[in-house]
Amino acid sequence: MELRFTVSEGTLYRAAQHALQPDGASLVIVDEINRGPAVAAFGPSLVALESDKRLDADGAFTPQTQTFELLDGDGNVVDFALPAHLYLLGAMNQADSSVEPLDVAFLRRFAPFALRPKIQVLLKHLSVESVEAEALPDSAQSAEDVYRAVALAWSVINRQIGLVRGDAYQIGHGVFMFAEPPQGLPEACAYARAGWEMVRQHVDELFFGDTRSLAALMAADSAGSPYKLEESTFGAQHVVQLVGPEKMSDAELFRMLKSIARS
Repeated sequence: MELRFTVSEGTLYRAAQHALQPDGASLVIVDEINRGPAVAAFGPSLVALESDKRLDADGAFTPQTQTFELLDGDGNVVDFALPAHLYLLGAMNQADSSVEPLDVAFLRRFAPFALRPKIQVLLKHLSVESVEAEALPDSAQSAEDVYRAVALAWSVINRQIGLVRGDAYQIGHGVFMFAEPPQGLPEACAYARAGWEMVRQHVDELFFGDTRSLAALMAADSAGSPYKLEESTFGAQHVVQLVGPEKMSDAELFRMLKSIARS
């Protein structure tokens, strides 16, 4: 078998070609744009991304148009420029600990837009009106009670995370929007528990090694909370532990959510 290399057309090139068609436009979405070497990936096209360095609306060159070299289908080096109606959308999570911040010069070529968690979006998905924590009953009587408690508890935890770690570390409302919320009480508890497991996983990682902050976040030792902060001594060292049920019953889940909502 003969082994050989061929030049293939990349996503950016194909999108640009489509945008050059009459009435054409292209949108390229780069998810997790900060997880790879973004500057190296865009290479010499970096300057050409700027709006004033593009071709004009008719696909013609202007005195400001910036070209860059690429290989055509025959392997020849050609000059190429990006069209006006090629749009790039990059998505990233700045709080990811396994990535480095993006190059400032690279970021300048994008218009930043921050997406923040909004309780109104979650309440709408759960078909629940806004409610104060003091209005929560002692025990859940309906799916609506559960959803009110989970939305309020999530909102309180996000507010506290924002104070301690920053808004970038807050938990998106999507953790409770993975499916249509059921309306039966047992099913609503199961739905809330599934979302809450993701919330707990996030805060456990975020406050790893900081048991007191985690306990404060989970409203340990407050009225109705299934969590307790226990202090003991081991090997002449002071030990602090957050103690609570590994698997909560529906009643314990609601009491926990209510205690956090009121903290």
